[in-house]
Amino acid sequence: MKFLILSFLMVFGPTSVLAAKIAKVNVQKVLVTVNEGKAVRSTLKKKFDAKQVIIKKEEDKIRKMQKDFQKQSAIMSAAAKMKKEKSIQAKIIALQQKTMAFQKEIQDQENRLKQPILEKVRKVIEKISKAGGYDMVFEVSTAPIYVKEITDITPKVVTAFNKMK
Repeated sequence: MKFLILSFLMVFGPTSVLAAKIAKVNVQKVLVTVNEGKAVRSTLKKKFDAKQVIIKKEEDKIRKMQKDFQKQSAIMSAAAKMKKEKSIQAKIIALQQKTMAFQKEIQDQENRLKQPILEKVRKVIEKISKAGGYDMVFEVSTAPIYVKEITDITPKVVTAFNKMK
């Protein structure tokens, strides 16, 4: 970030920076606000909910196995107890791995679905930046701590994006 500001100072000089027109945009807010972003979230939620049902069923099976084991452990031999504990532990590990695989699958799908939206958002930001005569536009998370005047163009980006065909 410091490099970017220093580069800007070197290229445009200190007096140019003082007169620079600077804006900020919250890309994450744009992604969750635009219509296409809402559709992606809806798709991901449906997929997540379906995966949660699968995980919940397997968790319930494991809990039942654990309860049954607790009830029967008093009359089981040490070898039988050990075998049953290993079986339950293996199911728990398998469920954890399945949960992580589901999370990765959903994260990958989210990245795939958001990528085309991000590309459009960048074009909209560029168009609004040029039309507004902004010298610099920062993403909110990378914005400097203090600049005399920063215009937030996030609402303009959302509106322009939703008007695109």
